[in-house]
Amino acid sequence: MFAQSHRADSSGVKKDTIKTHSLNEVSVRAGRISSRNTSATPVQVLKGAELEKLNSLSVADAIRFFSGVQVKDYGGVGGLKTINVRSLGTNHVAVFYDGVEFGNAQNGQVDLGKFSLDNIEEIALYNGQKSTIFQPAKGFASGSSIYLVAKQPYFEPGSRVNGKVSFKTGSFGLVNPSALLQYKLADNIYSSISGEIIHADGRYKFRTTNHVYDTSAVRHNADIDAQRIEAGIYGKLKDSSSWTAKAYLYNSDRGLPGAVVNNKFDNKQRQRDRNIFVQSTYNKNFGKGYSLMLSGKYSNDHTHYFDPDITTTRGLLENQYDEQELYFSAAGKYRITSFWDVGLSADYQFNTLNALENDTVQYRFVHPRRNTILTAAATDLHFKHFSLQASLLGTFVKDLVDTLSAAGKKSKLTPALLLSWQPLSDPDFRVRGFYKNIFRLPTFNDLYYTFIGNSFLRPELTKQYDLGLTYTKSSDKRALVYFAIQTDAYYNQVSDKIVAVPGTNLARWTMYNLGKVQIKGLEINTQATWKLLSDIYLNTGISYTYQKAIDVTDKTDFNYRQQIPYTPVNSGTLLVGAEWHKLAFNYSYIYTGERYDSKANIPENYIQPFYTHDASFTYSTRYNKHKLKLTAEVINIFNQDYDVILNYPMPKRNYRFTISSSF
Repeated sequence: MFAQSHRADSSGVKKDTIKTHSLNEVSVRAGRISSRNTSATPVQVLKGAELEKLNSLSVADAIRFFSGVQVKDYGGVGGLKTINVRSLGTNHVAVFYDGVEFGNAQNGQVDLGKFSLDNIEEIALYNGQKSTIFQPAKGFASGSSIYLVAKQPYFEPGSRVNGKVSFKTGSFGLVNPSALLQYKLADNIYSSISGEIIHADGRYKFRTTNHVYDTSAVRHNADIDAQRIEAGIYGKLKDSSSWTAKAYLYNSDRGLPGAVVNNKFDNKQRQRDRNIFVQSTYNKNFGKGYSLMLSGKYSNDHTHYFDPDITTTRGLLENQYDEQELYFSAAGKYRITSFWDVGLSADYQFNTLNALENDTVQYRFVHPRRNTILTAAATDLHFKHFSLQASLLGTFVKDLVDTLSAAGKKSKLTPALLLSWQPLSDPDFRVRGFYKNIFRLPTFNDLYYTFIGNSFLRPELTKQYDLGLTYTKSSDKRALVYFAIQTDAYYNQVSDKIVAVPGTNLARWTMYNLGKVQIKGLEINTQATWKLLSDIYLNTGISYTYQKAIDVTDKTDFNYRQQIPYTPVNSGTLLVGAEWHKLAFNYSYIYTGERYDSKANIPENYIQPFYTHDASFTYSTRYNKHKLKLTAEVINIFNQDYDVILNYPMPKRNYRFTISSSF
């Protein structure tokens, strides 16, 4: 730090001199709740150093530590991984990357297993919606949202280049090199490029459960070869505006090991994926009263599925799907007074889907196209002790097809109301709550998939209610340096739930609007940082979820008021980390209670609870201005056999080792 002082010489003229003050290093430690307790909706955050400490390879692995989340993991490094938040279903979860949503009109699901943590700076999960009126209309259009933020360029004074190289290896033949390079092109223009390669043979030992441990085998056809590369440019203009442009490519070839049933342990299905997108954003503040945000994106997703066990009239089954998306968004916020803001946003999205079977157009495929317009009007009243947000989202959709009948036009208005209240003089304690009415559109697969689709499906409607409180406290004079807790009780109603019912054979299913589900839950999150000695810190985090999600479709049904499939009543996580000089130790525990694999809660469908213990050891040092880090991880320490999805066995004890260097 430099401070100027004026001293007079013998002539009485003051001269500028510079005093230099050396400050000791400052360490900042914060948990998943952090300073976001003013949010009117529940938010859980993992970022920076805390994210690096987790025993996680992908975004899906890290999200397991959030409360209210069920991760559907089909096993292995390359296994499909999707999430379900508060039992609303995977299709109700929107995933945003640097502020722009990942779309998937084909099946509505985003595989979070393909997002590596190497270039991720922050993961945030919002229930309901992000607590701001200044966002694209897409931000208002889902039951919950995951926001992924890539690592942003940051340069020390006098520096123009930053970078990091990393190499991971471990069980299942894992080889995972990655690199990140950030370069300062000009005073206000920065660039970033990152890439990685993942290879794993996916072979691991397991024991089939089937309600008894009866057979030991080795998982085959769970290999993966994947490559990711992304590049971005970030700029700031003289008029205080900022802009970004990003290009992304992901390519993978993986085996689909399938379910272990009827003593069949080997499957030969393969899937190749190629995901490309380019996106850009622009932000500008016009004085103190008006703000503008513009976004645009083009994406092209290709999926190639091969099954040599099925023979068609055209040969072995080989399907290809190509989905394209074009997206534009404009959002504005205007400050009317010091306590009253209003916002308006409008999005346009165009999706197409083409399908081939053995290089020929699939039989009776209708080539759907979807035009979507979203408009959101919102207002924000914010006072010293109280804030209130309200929004109204309009959704207007029109589908077009080449043959047969399209789903036609659909329109819907859905409101949301959010509040945050500081009832006491202590600003660390706040009460919050929200109500949101939202829906999810049927996907292209729901509507038009050959032998399965039903173009007359109605949107799946959801009503969400939430009431919670947060409390944070910091002190540098006590052993307990930081403490935070947030707890929420919630109630969700889902109607016109879209379900698939098998027909005369398993190749012909029918889609219906049948289901009604009621979901009651309680979430508790706590974080604490302890200063045990002058140079030893202990970080702890505990989360717990109670959730009763029952089927209330038909009172005469045997399954009436029974727990819906794969939803545990009790689940929770524990995180413990210790730091001492150059060494760090982290331990995590994840518990998932008993569940059922189908609607009937009978012993034949019972899935027993499972838990995993993981630990990691890290050594950090500096060498020639490079920060070196060595990490050893042990996953599933006690070698437990378990299935997240029945008949898709998960790996037993396994190891991972990482060496990285930052410059």
